[in-house]
Amino acid sequence: MPKFGYSREIPEPCAKAYGRELRISPKDAVEICRAIRGMKLSEAKKFLEEVKKKKRPVPYRTHKKKLAHKTGIGPGAYPVKAATEILKILKNAEENAKYKGMDEEKLVIAHASAYKGIVIPGIMPRAFGRATPANRPLTNVEIILKEES
Repeated sequence: MPKFGYSREIPEPCAKAYGRELRISPKDAVEICRAIRGMKLSEAKKFLEEVKKKKRPVPYRTHKKKLAHKTGIGPGAYPVKAATEILKILKNAEENAKYKGMDEEKLVIAHASAYKGIVIPGIMPRAFGRATPANRPLTNVEIILKEES
């Protein structure tokens, strides 16, 4: 089994959580992680809840070609599935912080990143005996929380 780890040096004391091989879009996950990085934990949870309800869009910085503009932020979207999965990981990191005895009010997202995992290969049958690839990329998400002084 291949080893995996965090993409950055982990500061102590901290709480961390890792979502491995999630069935969400890597592009959406990258944009959400960029948006929540540096936020307080309560603020980030509120932001992701609003994205799930399609009340607040996630600003897109890199994957924005042919993407509609949203009021006040420019290109943006409502990646509901990715927001739901990342919210689960965020809650897991919060529980890990509680277990370590950290103060919940002072928690800040020190590191949040997402990157491609493995690809589930698939094919889509086409006319005249041909086939088109229909691959499904999986995503790895890592979140590190630390106490702000």
